[in-house]
Amino acid sequence: MRLDKFVSQAAGISRSQVKKALRQAAVAIDGDPVANPAQAVAAGARITLHGRRLTAPKPQYVMLNKPAGYVCATRDSDHPTVIDLIAEPGAGRLQIAGRLDRDTTGLVLLTDDGQWNHRVTAPARACLKTYTATLAEPLADKWIAVFAAGVRLKADARPTQPAKLQILEACRVRLSITEGRYHQVKRMFAATGNRVLSLHRESIGALALDPDLQAGQYRPLSTAEIAGF
Repeated sequence: MRLDKFVSQAAGISRSQVKKALRQAAVAIDGDPVANPAQAVAAGARITLHGRRLTAPKPQYVMLNKPAGYVCATRDSDHPTVIDLIAEPGAGRLQIAGRLDRDTTGLVLLTDDGQWNHRVTAPARACLKTYTATLAEPLADKWIAVFAAGVRLKADARPTQPAKLQILEACRVRLSITEGRYHQVKRMFAATGNRVLSLHRESIGALALDPDLQAGQYRPLSTAEIAGF
């Protein structure tokens, strides 16, 4: 990790404040003042700011039950973001591991661990995401086989990867997919001539949304849940 990033996270100050401290020779590695913000921090190095030792903050892993109306972004000038719901120190460092549309609800994972985020979201890992949807019109059983074979989406050159479709009720379905194309679930049902009225993500991989979390609530992931990716 870069020195300026380490100090910013450990001390809870901005990068500009870190640069000022570096110019003042207030940051030291193993007792030696350092001025280079890009200096790599080695494992076990003793980093101090104004003589006070800094400890790297522990990575955060958060499960959120996203309500409708919030965007999956760190900042947005027009709408509240999922970060606004996280009342924890260091929430501004969190990144979204698998975004949802503003009107979609359900499971969102957030972390400041970039490698873990990659394990969750990398297309090559084909992490299964499961959704329930309410449709405008009843869906015929024939679409189960079509979705299993792959759906041709408008403006896409190749069909989707095989998806598992379950018809729960006439206008209520469950869909599991391994991709994350733009508005994919809504576009898949649009390809059937239907329309999604509401969409909710139930799970990512083997991790299901905690049923005790109300909309807008969150909790840290357990060690076992983190290790599941």
